[in-house]
Amino acid sequence: MIRYFHLWSLLLFSFGATAQSSAILEAYVQEGLQNNLSLKQEGLEIQKVNEAIVQAKSLFYPKVSFNPTYSLAAGGRRLAFPVGDLLNPVYNTLNQLTQTNNFPQVENVNELLAPNHFHDTKLSFQYSIYNPEIQYNYLIQKTLLSAQEARKRVVENELKYTIETAYFQYLQSQEALQIFENAKKTLHELVRLNQKLVSNNVVTKDAVVGAEYELSKLEQQAIIAAKNSNVAKAYFNFLLNRELGSDIKTDSLLLASNQKQFIAPSPALSSLTSLATQNRQELKQLAQSILASQTAITLHEKAAKRPSVFIGGNSGFQGFGYKFSGQAYLVTQIGLQWDIFKGYERKSKIQQAKIQTELLKTKQSEVEKQIELQTTQAYFELQAAKESMKSLADGIRKAEQYFKVIDSRYRNGNVLLIEYVKAQSELLNAQLQESLAQFDILSKQATLNKITAVN
Repeated sequence: MIRYFHLWSLLLFSFGATAQSSAILEAYVQEGLQNNLSLKQEGLEIQKVNEAIVQAKSLFYPKVSFNPTYSLAAGGRRLAFPVGDLLNPVYNTLNQLTQTNNFPQVENVNELLAPNHFHDTKLSFQYSIYNPEIQYNYLIQKTLLSAQEARKRVVENELKYTIETAYFQYLQSQEALQIFENAKKTLHELVRLNQKLVSNNVVTKDAVVGAEYELSKLEQQAIIAAKNSNVAKAYFNFLLNRELGSDIKTDSLLLASNQKQFIAPSPALSSLTSLATQNRQELKQLAQSILASQTAITLHEKAAKRPSVFIGGNSGFQGFGYKFSGQAYLVTQIGLQWDIFKGYERKSKIQQAKIQTELLKTKQSEVEKQIELQTTQAYFELQAAKESMKSLADGIRKAEQYFKVIDSRYRNGNVLLIEYVKAQSELLNAQLQESLAQFDILSKQATLNKITAVN
């Protein structure tokens, strides 16, 4: 009970940490899961495996077929037998002795071996009473279906993570544009202030030129930021299989709703690793593949030792010309097939299946180690991002205070333009770094959620 309580605690933490998945983002995730082309391909793969199960199951039912044939023949080998030459002299003698014609003349036989104007119109029936290959092939196909369904959940987990991080990237690019717009307003105000100071002969004209130059540099940076935002927008719409230029709803409350998570402690690494190994669908996919391989071993072992038994039969009409009268026939059969020796083919197949099983088990161990490594890396990257956020939050407050002081002193003529520009540039960089750090934490948390497969 303690163990399950601990796991539920981890799940609750993860759901709390994914407050980042707001209603808007969650709606986009669901849209992506419905429309993404890669996921649709996985759905089609599952349908294909389902059809393979239907085909395997159909072998349990009887097979009935209608097989009419009509043969025309000319030339080829003939059956020649001089029956007339052998019997007619005897028949003539008998007719003379009896003074009758009771013994007619017989013609020699001269028939084509290939039947001409011959038809065989029949219904064929066959039913397998016992066949281990059919039974175990059906079990293998069902196991492969479970493996394919696990594969689809792997793609869903990866797609959910990709959509979330793409959305964070787009929001960050939008926030960067807003930061640049605010900075441009500040520099526009600086240009107007310097123009007033020049008109009042307080500063020289070079102060205006310098401020305009700084504004032009900022506008160039804003152009690059706008390009990045358009690319992020197109990529996000691509994941949702929409028109690349489609509008994206912006969750303005996303960062505010996650402020507590930026400094909240994470669960123990060992607990996260245990959660990941339990939830990851890659391991479930491999487990089902191992089961299918083990079933294949059983199939070949039992098929080699046991015979298959079937019943069948034919019913229809057979004869020369389509007369049907007097041509009906019925044949029933019961059969047994037991492969005593097939040149060590089954032995080789058993060995091949055992090798495949060992290969999959080795792969399973490797994936478990990879998941442990991924969890460790994501855990420490998230911790580092949170620590970085703490120092950045303190730095941006100081940058804002410093800029206010410099701005006030500049307006009173106590600071040079170069100092004002430097303070403004440092504030801009601090704001951009804070924005990047905040969305980086969200992305790192999304990475950890993906690795632990927490939905």
